[in-house]
This record gives sequence, structure tokens and C-alpha cells, in this order.
Amino acid sequence: MRCVDPGDNFHSWRGAARDLIECGVRPDEILWEKEQGLFRSMSSVVREGPAPTPVKVPQDFIELAKSVSCHKDPSRWGLLYRILWRLTRGGEKHLLDISSDPDVSKAIHLEKNVRREIHKLHAFVRFKEVPALEGSERERYAAWFEPEHWIVELGTPFFRKRFANMDWSILTPKGCAHWDGIELRFTPGIAENPLAHPDDTETAWLTYYRSIFNPARLKVNAMQAEMPKRYWKNLPEAALIEELISNSKNLVSQMLDETPRPVKPRPKNAYLDHLHALNQNPAAADGFGIEPPSEVP
Repeated sequence: MRCVDPGDNFHSWRGAARDLIECGVRPDEILWEKEQGLFRSMSSVVREGPAPTPVKVPQDFIELAKSVSCHKDPSRWGLLYRILWRLTRGGEKHLLDISSDPDVSKAIHLEKNVRREIHKLHAFVRFKEVPALEGSERERYAAWFEPEHWIVELGTPFFRKRFANMDWSILTPKGCAHWDGIELRFTPGIAENPLAHPDDTETAWLTYYRSIFNPARLKVNAMQAEMPKRYWKNLPEAALIEELISNSKNLVSQMLDETPRPVKPRPKNAYLDHLHALNQNPAAADGFGIEPPSEVP
């Protein structure tokens, strides 16, 4: 038995897993732990025998492992190595096609959780303007987000493409990302939100959010499914949600009590006139052989 430190991300785990798989170390001979305990003295044992045998790893496994490695589940490293062993040393080349397999099923479940969290990152990040760096004329923004999983490196390249013309930082307890117009850099996470004070941009966003709220289409359960409450404390608009929900019935009643606006006249158009006539007298339509008038603008 040997204790192996998987590191903090896919790249560090991949390096360790590659050496182990090439040396033929079985999954049940490894403890994936950062802190070496009972088996500390055995963690550096070198396997005797022939030279390591290179293995070819399927690309679809690499893509799966990149996502699964971002999950917070500490068993993910052992799970990934077990799947890797079965794909390369166990003769199960088509393992990933068997979604009912327990290992594959769990990996897919973890991947979906990570992908969902990345989607929430893209949807719920709210940038605030902060002072520009000395000597820079570029606008600079920062945002605070609290992810459940380690998704910063996988999820933030989206913002590099979307906001390429401004400097920004996304700060989280599980890692930070920084873009300066040239390079996307990553640094360790920070414990607390340094952007707790609202700014003019946030005020404008709240005004916009209030104006687009449609009480007639309010579905609280569906909203909370897409915007779980654990994200609310870092969303400026969340401060308005309770108020908007509680006032929604009154707002709908006001909308119903309003005097209907006059219908705008139909534009003068021969084809629209033809459709209107058919609508007034559906029997005039001959099956599906409806032909518009010859003079169509």
C-alpha cells in the first residue's frame, strides 16, 4: 500500500496517475491522500521489475476527468484512477459507453454537478467597478462568488472571451482568476468577500432588474431551482426578490385593472389582408392549398 498526494487539480493528479499506471500499480494498492498517515513510510517505494509501460488514455476519459477532478468529493481521485485502470490495464476499452456501470455512473453524476456549478458561475457573477491599476487606462472590475466545487480554472475562460476589453478579477474561497487583457492568471482563494459595498453599477443593475420583473409569470419553485438560495447573499438583485414576490399579487391585480390600450391598426399589406380575410372566414380556405394574392410587397 502506498499513500499518494493527488495535488489540487487535474494536472497534478494526472502526473501522479500516469506514473502509477505505467508501473502497473493497482487501484487497491493506493491511498489518495494529501496527509500521509499510517502508510507514510511506504509512499516512496519504487516498484521493481521491467521499465514502465506507456499507456494510451482515451480522450473522452481525459475530458471527463477534467470535470470530475473539480468536484469536492474526496473520493474522486480514487474513482478516476479506478476507471483509468479498467480502461487501460483491465481490458475494458469501451467502459465509458456503459453508463450503468457503478464507477461510470458516479463519475457522470459528479461531472454533471460540476457543469451545473459552472453554469451558475456564468449566470450569477456580478462585477463591480474597482480602482484601475496604477499606470493603466483600462477599466477594472471584480466579482465575488462562493462555489461549492473547484471550478475557477475550468469556468472562468468564459469571461475572458466575454469581457476581453476590461481588466477583471473573480474572487472565491476556492481560487481566484485575474484577466489583464493579455493573460488569465490564477491565484489561491481568499476567505472573505472584499467587495461588500454597493457601487453605482450595482444600483443601475437593481433598477433594471426591478423594471423587467414580470409578476404574472412568477413561479417561485422554478426560480429557486435555477437560482438556489445559497447564491442569494452575493447577488445584488436578491435583496429585491422577497419584496417582488410578496407584491406580485397586487401587481398582477393592478395590471388586470388597467384600461386596455387601443389595438394598433393593421399595416397595409396585401398578404396580411389575405390572412385576415381567411381568419374571418376559415371555410374559404381550400385545404392546404392557400395561395396569397399575386401582389405581395
